[in-house]
Amino acid sequence: MTEAHARPNHDYHLVNPSPWPILGSVGAFTMAVGGILWMKGIPFHGIKPGSYIFGAGVLLVLYVMAAWWTDVIREAEYEGSHTRVVQISHRYGMILFIASEVMFFVAWFWAFFDASLFSGEKIEYLRYAFTGGHWPPKGIEAINPWRLPLLNTLILLTSGTTVTWAHYALLQNDRSNLKKGLILTILLGISFTALQAYEYIHAPFAFKGSIYGATFFMATGFHGFHVIIGTIFLSVCLLRVFLGQFTPKQHLGFEFAAWYWHFVDVVWLFLFACIYVWGSWGGIIEH
Repeated sequence: MTEAHARPNHDYHLVNPSPWPILGSVGAFTMAVGGILWMKGIPFHGIKPGSYIFGAGVLLVLYVMAAWWTDVIREAEYEGSHTRVVQISHRYGMILFIASEVMFFVAWFWAFFDASLFSGEKIEYLRYAFTGGHWPPKGIEAINPWRLPLLNTLILLTSGTTVTWAHYALLQNDRSNLKKGLILTILLGISFTALQAYEYIHAPFAFKGSIYGATFFMATGFHGFHVIIGTIFLSVCLLRVFLGQFTPKQHLGFEFAAWYWHFVDVVWLFLFACIYVWGSWGGIIEH
């Protein structure tokens, strides 16, 4: 009788009271305050505590993330709270999250195309002074897209196939190929990040002092950050696979990681085509 009364008679998940939202907010606020103090170099009694406050905020946020997601896994795997109806809501939430990420990258593409397509606008006299009226700006040597960027493109596209292979293996309850596909995807993601770091180190232009450099590093850099997040996402999924937590009918965490990885793939294709290939052609727009 006790167990019968404990289980709800509906398909929705009524979340129990949790300390993690308020603690996460405190951590984020601490990070913001610490970051401002750190960047501004504001001292208190002869010391500059900004970096320490920022670090404390980061640790608190990481702790909240781990604890909160542990609760979510427990609700899904052991309490049976993630019913089919709840899973549909979660999928809508992930779709909206990815849509918001798409709009985030739209801002960087907007900045790039606004600067490149209208580099010769005389009314934008400061921009004209920096670009010389053409794109790439005067004095800028663009990265050859058919060398390292092309290799990174092939790596990322290959990782999209390996994560799809892993997903198909999970649906077939093939644990061996699931592990192999995930491990390959993670290794490819790490390889992409390492090659991009090498590219940044040897880039013929810097972030500062150039519209080209600013738009290039902001767009590709944030994509690289998303690749790192996706690699961590997939690594957690791999750990959960070894713990036996995913089943062919219950694997939302892995499914969302695969969605996120495919989103990263698609964004890179646009970055490669627009910023690397088109940008290296010059895109000279004279007015």
